[in-house]
Amino acid sequence: MSAAASSNQSPPFDDVNLFSSDLALQEAVAAAGLQSEFPRLTAFGAQWGSPECFELGRLANENPPRFVPIDPRGKRIDSVEFHPAYHELMRRSMEAGLHVSTWEGSPHALRAAQLFMAYQAESGHICPITMTHAAMAAMRAEPALLARWRPLIAGKVYDPRARPWQDKSVVTLGMAMTERQGGADLRTNETRATRRGDCYEITGEKWFMSAPMSDAFLTLAQAQGGLTCFLLPRFTPEGALNGVRIQRLKDKLGDRSNASSEVAFEQAFAERVGPEGAGLRTILAMVQMTRLDCAIASAGLMRFGLANAAHHARHRRAFGRALIEQPAMRATLAELALEVEASTALALRLARAFDAAPDNDREAAYARLLTPAVKYLVCKLAPGFLYECMECLGGNGYVEDWPLARAYRQAPVNAIWEGSGNVMALDVLRAAARAPQAAAQVVADFQEPNATAGLSDELGEARSEGRAQPDAPAARAPAGAPPI
Repeated sequence: MSAAASSNQSPPFDDVNLFSSDLALQEAVAAAGLQSEFPRLTAFGAQWGSPECFELGRLANENPPRFVPIDPRGKRIDSVEFHPAYHELMRRSMEAGLHVSTWEGSPHALRAAQLFMAYQAESGHICPITMTHAAMAAMRAEPALLARWRPLIAGKVYDPRARPWQDKSVVTLGMAMTERQGGADLRTNETRATRRGDCYEITGEKWFMSAPMSDAFLTLAQAQGGLTCFLLPRFTPEGALNGVRIQRLKDKLGDRSNASSEVAFEQAFAERVGPEGAGLRTILAMVQMTRLDCAIASAGLMRFGLANAAHHARHRRAFGRALIEQPAMRATLAELALEVEASTALALRLARAFDAAPDNDREAAYARLLTPAVKYLVCKLAPGFLYECMECLGGNGYVEDWPLARAYRQAPVNAIWEGSGNVMALDVLRAAARAPQAAAQVVADFQEPNATAGLSDELGEARSEGRAQPDAPAARAPAGAPPI
């Protein structure tokens, strides 16, 4: 008997294929018509479920970013230093194209499956990935500006150097929207934008600025024509550090590997994105996509919790047999598995709506109405769900040496950021009021068989036979593993 078995402790959950072991994710991908991507996703799942990748996640969170305002010679640099593990995670995500893939023709559903897995390995670094990906939706309001930035947004070779964006191999984008007096009420923003020729100078403060090491930030400020969206680069066109002064990094409950900050803009150079006065409409294009990512990420985190709970139950013995053989534990895991399967199917179904929306009015209505609703539902489920998974591990689940404590601290963030629960509920009502007929059709569609799951007859038959999809034995769960 091995030492691990004799001590009755479950082995580390760190050598698992995050795709081939996940039947619900396989089915959601197949329902999107992406069976041909199974080999690619299987390779992705092996990489992100490797012991090395999980160790990178641990190191990145145990060594959080550090704010360095001034260099050794007294020069203001407003820098944020990260552990090498964080940079390696960013390198892997950008190499996979998670920051740009849908803008290059890749389906949202395929990216969603990859994001779902990457978030399980390490959550915090996904913030700049999400921001960069979503920012292009807002930048489309200013085609000439997007044309200049797009080639470097689309790069795949991660470049963390603090240099003017034109001198880099790839850029990342952050967001600075809320202010201390208003929060989600963006109309109360007090930051001012003064026109200087074709550009603007921004002066004011932001209570939250995501990913302050980014190469540029989308922000809102009051221009002469009203609240307007701007792109504010880290360096001026002349190569000098722009007037972005980091006040401090936020000391957050979770999301520890990712930097979030308070900043002051001091006559910072910026370029307008969209017309003056159209700031909310412009930025909502970005927010719609970040909300999709929130739902996908929370579903992935729930899957991670379930997988850890089931893994522990398979290896831990109590009262004479393995925990997973105990009826009460099996019932608990079964309920958790149902919630994960529903959340996975719903998040991937929403991603499919984003794919179809440009050519399908019905799917466009689904995306408009259901994005805040799905974000609300899935992200609200995650904290309580992760607590239940922790309880399955007993005391081991509560200590920081095991991964579920970090996952539990991470769980609330997606429900709070990008619009908390009440804001999401109001957005659903607002979308329904603006397009009542479309909203009624979406609700009516829920009454149709398989409307929310989107499973084809062929896929349903495949599942009843215990296969992930027709003619895809390589994607089945490992032999002997329960179909969780």
